[in-house]
Amino acid sequence: MKTLLFLLLPFIGLSQATIKGKITDKKGAVLPGANIQIEGSYDGASASEKGEYSFKTDELGDKILSVSMLGYKPTNKKIKIEKGEIQQDFILEESINTLNAVVITAGTFEASDEKKMVMLKPLDIVTTAGGGADITAVMQLLPGANRVGEQEGLYVRGGSANETKTVIDGMIVQNPFFSSTPDVPQRGRFSPFMFKGTAFSTGGYSAQYGQALSSVLLLQTQDKVSDASSLNLNANLAGLSASYTHKGSVNGTLFYSNLAPFLGLVKTNIDFEKIPEAIGASLTINENLTKNSTLKIYGTYSDNVSGLRIRSFDKPAESSVFSLRNKNFFSNASYRSTSEDGNWVFLSGFSYSYNKDLIKTGNDKGDRFDERTQGRVVLNRLFGSEKSNTISVGAEYHAIRSGNIFNQFDLNLKDNYSAVFTESEFYFTPKLAAKIGLRGEYTSVIDRFNVAPRISLAQKTGQYSQVSLAAGRFYQTPEKNYLYLNRTLNYELADHLILNYQRIKDNRTFRIEAFTKQYGQLVFEKTAFFDPNPYRFPTGTSDNSGKGFANGFDVFFRDQKTIKNADIWVTYSYLDTERKFRNYAAQVMPTFASKHNFSLVYKHFIPTIGLNVGATFTATSGRPVYEYGSDLKNPIWTPSFQNLSLATSYIKQVKKHFIVLYATLDNVLGRKNVFGYRYSSDGKQRFEVQPLVYRTFFCGVSWSIGKLDRKPREATLDMD
Repeated sequence: MKTLLFLLLPFIGLSQATIKGKITDKKGAVLPGANIQIEGSYDGASASEKGEYSFKTDELGDKILSVSMLGYKPTNKKIKIEKGEIQQDFILEESINTLNAVVITAGTFEASDEKKMVMLKPLDIVTTAGGGADITAVMQLLPGANRVGEQEGLYVRGGSANETKTVIDGMIVQNPFFSSTPDVPQRGRFSPFMFKGTAFSTGGYSAQYGQALSSVLLLQTQDKVSDASSLNLNANLAGLSASYTHKGSVNGTLFYSNLAPFLGLVKTNIDFEKIPEAIGASLTINENLTKNSTLKIYGTYSDNVSGLRIRSFDKPAESSVFSLRNKNFFSNASYRSTSEDGNWVFLSGFSYSYNKDLIKTGNDKGDRFDERTQGRVVLNRLFGSEKSNTISVGAEYHAIRSGNIFNQFDLNLKDNYSAVFTESEFYFTPKLAAKIGLRGEYTSVIDRFNVAPRISLAQKTGQYSQVSLAAGRFYQTPEKNYLYLNRTLNYELADHLILNYQRIKDNRTFRIEAFTKQYGQLVFEKTAFFDPNPYRFPTGTSDNSGKGFANGFDVFFRDQKTIKNADIWVTYSYLDTERKFRNYAAQVMPTFASKHNFSLVYKHFIPTIGLNVGATFTATSGRPVYEYGSDLKNPIWTPSFQNLSLATSYIKQVKKHFIVLYATLDNVLGRKNVFGYRYSSDGKQRFEVQPLVYRTFFCGVSWSIGKLDRKPREATLDMD
């Protein structure tokens, strides 16, 4: 047998073929490690450090030679294998995927895994000390947001609260916060666990959205991920709630809140005539109709009452009662359908909201109401070899009613707002992407139309880093208090330019972003003297002669790697801004802006005992305050704001049940922060605006019963 094999070896060698070649990209750079193989066989090789390969095969005839490499499109070539040597080179084209593709990041903090940006999931929000499980409060810890402690809302890069819009599944939320009371900021109406992620745009946002001069807060509701059923019971110092989910599709929630237990433990700076109390309910339907279509329906109703004593700024020894009853209803439905080949995606939505406040201040009575009905459709076309490029076209319509009654004055407003938009995101190469959009809007209340262009570019600068650029024009209809009296006003506008650098590697994110924002056509009110009261109603004639600017930069660093089971955020923002608007007779820094904003967030999870601990420190430079009747040249500055907060939660799993105990301590050091000043009607007396309490303690328990399909760390910490 040995003799036979020895005699046959020369003939076996002659029947083999040798295939060799070189693997490069389009620029001629060698690609070491590429895999080369004859389909249907085990014959193949890997490219060397020089991109070269060589292997022998007994396969003869017409065959398919395939080449694959991570980050590049698979390539096949039909070759004819004959005895001897065959030279076959390959040039690979980069693929566009989440591992190597550039993404548009300028102006946006993404809170999902869909894009490689800063990730804030529901668990991130509820475990952030100082955030109170409130979405907006946690957003204030991110770059670009200013902390304003006496009023609710997001103040972004020199913009007022009304310049930021909250959007749920593409639909604008008319009243995202509980109704405002004087100098007491209100929470957002929605639980973080409604949403799978939060994208906070600090500017330069998509043409699919409008009516926001500064930013949009984009919230996407949870998808149906299982058929599990569960019951969740909550009790804390603010109230009780019960929530039941049936087979992952239908969720019903009932809640009752009463701040008496909470206020009984702390000393307040405000006297309550009626302790805040509320009842409410919500219903969610989330169903996969087919494998390619989903339907989501959400509705909520709440009824709230409160009353507090307001000191008279003219006679400090006297006070009057501000009482409020709020009734709010919000509903939102969205439908999504994808074609069989995945090339077409159809999105539609419908929303209706109604909000009414019954107000009494002393002997004065009034009410305010808002109503919005809206519809929206969007059609997306995906194209390209990997469906990485998209073209979107869409339209939306809003019917808006609002009113304000105060004693004998009865003001009301009706507006039919409509918009059309188109946007395309495409890749020139996997390292260079662009997004171009155009939005047109019509507002009936002022009978005007606008066209707003938007553009974003992103270029990879390395395997883990990239730069992004965003620019665009953004319009917004004037505030309703001015429209009640003047329907000849024009749109307000802002032009954004943003440059961003971002590096993400090993669960560490570094991001720095510079921006400039130029305001034009701002509403300016001509008055005889300056009145700093933020709740004042316009009294002078108004036009669009206002203007302003906002320049600055933000730095963000997140580290989830250095310390095991720890998550660290460091944020710093610098802002230089001035405006001539409202009743500001000169271009000055607005009272809601601060030059320096810093925050440090630390979270640590100890899995062996199911314990989360966290701390947040924030520091903000003082804000300007302009005295009653002043020329605005010499502002008074509030003291700097500083706050240290602690939070902890303990999760215990017993079979299919989760019990969560949580506690927070806000303003641990008891610093007496001041948010501004209020003046008497003659401007001679000044009073500090103080927080509701200087130090806050809060605790509660959540009990989840049933199969939740979640890891212990992901158990719901619903603190609403």
